[in-house]
Amino acid sequence: MALVLVAPGRWERWVGNFADRHGGVDLRADDRLHGTAPDGSVFTARLPFDLAYAGAADPAEFSVAARPPAVWGVLLVRKGGFAVARLAGTDLAEHKIGQRHVQGRTKAGGQSQQRFARRRDNQARAAYAAAADHAARILRAGPVVTGGDRAAVAEVLADDRLDSLVVVERWLAVPDPRRAVLDRAVVDAAAIEVDVHNAPSG
Repeated sequence: MALVLVAPGRWERWVGNFADRHGGVDLRADDRLHGTAPDGSVFTARLPFDLAYAGAADPAEFSVAARPPAVWGVLLVRKGGFAVARLAGTDLAEHKIGQRHVQGRTKAGGQSQQRFARRRDNQARAAYAAAADHAARILRAGPVVTGGDRAAVAEVLADDRLDSLVVVERWLAVPDPRRAVLDRAVVDAAAIEVDVHNAPSG
């Protein structure tokens, strides 16, 4: 079983390639799109943003249903860094990327270790507060896709100003947020998620 992310604009070609590799494909739809090939290979495709599919078993129609909403967002947080973005469809409307120094662990013991731990916790809290400030300013209505470090994201989302955000299920495992990381996360957040099982050959 493999999990792949496919941009909506590439979906019809992806289904065609799957059919070519496996001798054809029969499609059926419920809240997802399922494909079964004559050799026993199968896939299940899910729309982004926790959307349930309500159309026909047709790749073109599924691709249209996968188009991003008019307004949505991305929130990435790791200890010491964050990225917040608001999207208008596929266009980046506003974003902020920030880094905050968070001291690493120390091998010192006793009171020194406790002081370092307190300082590290304070630095992390400052980083999360900065991320929450920008998230409250930038993010609007619409779904929000999160990623990075789960504990760090939870700390940011605990801010009362972010209570109205609709956080979707998809999680983005990303390194420290930089512009290239954010750009990749935006693409992955809006992609069709496909579970693929290729039948054993021979």
